[in-house]
Amino acid sequence: MQQIKVYNKIAPVGLAEFDPAVYEVGETVENPVGALVRSAALHDEVFSESLLAIARAGAGTNNIPIERCNDLGILVFNTPGANANAVKELVLAGLLLSSRKVLSGIEWTKTLKGNGDQVGKMVEKGKSAFAGPEIRGKSIGVIGLGAIGVLVANAANALGMTVYGYDPYLSLQSAWNLSHNVKRASSPEEIYKTCDYITLHIPLTKDTKGTIDANALSMMKDGVRILNFARDGLVNSADMIVALEQGKVASYVVDFPTDEMIGVGGVICIPHLGASTPESEDNCAVMAAKELVDYLENGNISNSVNLPNLSMARSGEKRICVIHRNVPNMLTAITSVVARDGLNIENLLNKSRGEIAYTMLDINDADTVAIAEDLRRIDGVIRVRVI
Repeated sequence: MQQIKVYNKIAPVGLAEFDPAVYEVGETVENPVGALVRSAALHDEVFSESLLAIARAGAGTNNIPIERCNDLGILVFNTPGANANAVKELVLAGLLLSSRKVLSGIEWTKTLKGNGDQVGKMVEKGKSAFAGPEIRGKSIGVIGLGAIGVLVANAANALGMTVYGYDPYLSLQSAWNLSHNVKRASSPEEIYKTCDYITLHIPLTKDTKGTIDANALSMMKDGVRILNFARDGLVNSADMIVALEQGKVASYVVDFPTDEMIGVGGVICIPHLGASTPESEDNCAVMAAKELVDYLENGNISNSVNLPNLSMARSGEKRICVIHRNVPNMLTAITSVVARDGLNIENLLNKSRGEIAYTMLDINDADTVAIAEDLRRIDGVIRVRVI
């Protein structure tokens, strides 16, 4: 019985992907081969030697120690696109809330309680304080055109906005899905200078941290409205507060409240609700579980954030999966071990991602225990398993 460790509450429909005859799923298992996580921080977690893979039911993996997983030969999966529609819908809500002072108006209306028949007159007299512009005909810049960014761009276009998109790493799939009406921005600076609204849909890395800072803000239109449903660290909070106070930014909508941003005029703090829908949680759980099962049972990799994606149909009695450093002559060393006993490799795939590579070999009758041990002795091999 193989064990799957669960670090957060995972939707039952996802857990149902694990055959109970094969897998034991729980929070207290001691020797897991796989793990499912949502937001739990794993940086201080001591991983069992048995752990082969971690699947994050969501897109961001900042809560997982990727480099340490590389060294241990632990795959890390995420579920890009599974929560995209949920986030897109909240971005659209944020877009409207940033323009129309609906929230302020609702709070003000509560103060009218007890005025009886005068409420209607008071509303008509006071409503002008909460006026705001329509979004139709305005320009919006979408920085990051992944699964969520593409949906946001297309929806904004459908709402009558002029949409600019920027993503130097635009995938073929995203390009196919993106509306032809979306204008290609050559740089973030073009969006800063052009757009009335700017929405962020990029990962948080050492290179993207503080993307929106004083310098970026200085290039923007006066009264720009900025939405951040990606990650808190993408925006420099101190610089944003100054820009709000000076009127450079009319509204900042963020799905990641921090102490310094709560209560600041012009800031709408949403309590991280982007993916908080039952549909999103189900989609992420199912996708994460399927990724784990396919890797554990077949060695196939899809949506990994630290190893190359690789999938191969089974063509032999045994499959050998090798995680190794991406260094010269490694593939020759691996195949030499397998061929040493006169064995035929039925099929082979090899692919690298940065400093890490992955090789799958299908073979027939063989002493796979001995082969695996010989492969582990190769300098640069991180992990070997036979399925």
